[in-house]
Amino acid sequence: MNDGHSTLTALLQMTAAMQLGIAVLNLFLIRLLKWQEDVARMQLLVREVFRVHAWFISITLAIFGVMTWRFVDEMAGGTNPVCRWLAAGIGSFWAVRTVLQVFYYSSTHWRGQLGRTLIHIALLFLYGGFAAVYLWTAFGDPAAAQVP
Repeated sequence: MNDGHSTLTALLQMTAAMQLGIAVLNLFLIRLLKWQEDVARMQLLVREVFRVHAWFISITLAIFGVMTWRFVDEMAGGTNPVCRWLAAGIGSFWAVRTVLQVFYYSSTHWRGQLGRTLIHIALLFLYGGFAAVYLWTAFGDPAAAQVP
């Protein structure tokens, strides 16, 4: 196995594991961020939609993680068109999330608060890293990942 294939395989496995971790953490986001009172004040429909969306984000990330882990060799190999399309889709998801991290969230949430600023920067690199790994998988040179 060549170095490019090994590196991509390891990056995909690490990304899959982190997405599974985020999927679990997301289920506890309200408690972790101490939003119980804020969520309780929401109108019933808004609160229900908020919670259902949180569950579906967790389910989506779990699917991304499980599919990546299960098909890591096929994805890293770069010759399976379905895996390349899957990687392009997941990479696009994370690329959009990275853009939203920069341009959608108000800087008032973190500016001037060191801890929140560090979290903001860490998430920016994490989401951008996910996008880079998947987009490399989707659009990288499959011949470079082949065993000679």
